[in-house]
Amino acid sequence: MVLVGNHAPFTWGRTPELAVYNSAVLESLAQMAWLAEQLRKDTPRMKDSLIKKHFGRKHGPDSYYGQ
Repeated sequence: MVLVGNHAPFTWGRTPELAVYNSAVLESLAQMAWLAEQLRKDTPRMKDSLIKKHFGRKHGPDSYYGQ
């Protein structure tokens, strides 16, 4: 899934059915994010170090999650 500014999102899948499923997942995630922001607009963004840690543990060169 890819979000592109001023454009519709892009989703892919190994099959057309998986691409549609991924689109539904993206829609759900966007809805949750929107609702969370409506509850508290002043919530700070997650620290970059935490974002990198969670991404890196699964996708980084020393990944250790989801093996």
